[in-house]
Amino acid sequence: MVGAVPVGGDAPITVQTMTNTPTEDAAATIDQIRRCEDAGADIIRVSCPTEEATAAMPAIVRAANIPIVADIHFHYKRALEAADAGAACLRINPGNIGSDARVAEVVRAAKANGCAIRIGVNAGSLEKDLLEKYGEPCPEALVESALDHIKLLQDHDFHDYKVAVKASDVFLAVSAYMGLAEAVDCPLHLGITEAGGLIGGTVKSSIGIGNLLWAGIGDTIRVSLSAEPEDEVRVGFEILKALGLRTRGVRVVSCPSCARQGFDVIRTVQALEERLSHIKTPLSLSVLGCVVNGPGEARETDIGITGGGKGKHMVYLSGVTDHHVADAGMLDHIVDLVEHKAAEIEAAEIEAGMSDAGQADDVPEAAE
Repeated sequence: MVGAVPVGGDAPITVQTMTNTPTEDAAATIDQIRRCEDAGADIIRVSCPTEEATAAMPAIVRAANIPIVADIHFHYKRALEAADAGAACLRINPGNIGSDARVAEVVRAAKANGCAIRIGVNAGSLEKDLLEKYGEPCPEALVESALDHIKLLQDHDFHDYKVAVKASDVFLAVSAYMGLAEAVDCPLHLGITEAGGLIGGTVKSSIGIGNLLWAGIGDTIRVSLSAEPEDEVRVGFEILKALGLRTRGVRVVSCPSCARQGFDVIRTVQALEERLSHIKTPLSLSVLGCVVNGPGEARETDIGITGGGKGKHMVYLSGVTDHHVADAGMLDHIVDLVEHKAAEIEAAEIEAGMSDAGQADDVPEAAE
């Protein structure tokens, strides 16, 4: 458990990101956390490099609606302070925070405060002895480092941990995670570290994380991008949605467009993705420029629009042709349809929940 969020086992795969504001600026950090929550983040990590940073943690933890992971490197006292400040998890490398006595102190603080620990092994910061042994970062070195860190925690009878073996090289990371998955039975945190900018990093992360998830490996993910944290969350959810592992918000099916398009598909999709980003209810929308594939795709989505001639386009509801819409009001019309459908789905879910609760209330109490 990371706070109230389960990680591992049959729990949904969670999406994480990390703040990049100065942690001591609690107001700015909370504002960024709020944007990530709106984007769907399940867990968020906050760096704690200084005493001033951990001093801001109580206010940050109180304000956040999702669990906070404290990112700790080298300074074991920051881990103690973060645990006492309410962090739900400590991200550490047990091997780089000093002596066994210091590891014992961190474990005691974690146990006392109900903190989980995330062991974070990274190809860019492997221990010197492993680099000397293997000559360079390799899957075996990453796995051995992880197993060494796991043993440090287990020696102190601590078992509420998850592990990451990240690398910026997709092949190295995937191989390391596959090796680790064979060696241990604990939750794994997936990521391709230092993946790059929004486009390049999204591609690398999708290949690496997607490959592992497809193989049944991984329990929580962080897409590491040189982009805003909320973008990391959106990309993470898109990876999970593409694999059918999580559903959230509007799934858009759209064509790349061509000379047959009856409207500007690219600009329309861009506008719709922005205007529908607030929708959290899972539903599907197809936006296709012409009748070649439009009707077929529309049959498989909740709402569909297919480009037609003379500025009039066909709208499909629940896979059935319903009405036409003109160019001028098309965007507003689609947004209204999606919002109405989302509200309809939510109302049905609430009604079903109330019905289930009512049935439970009708069950006679067991005799004492």
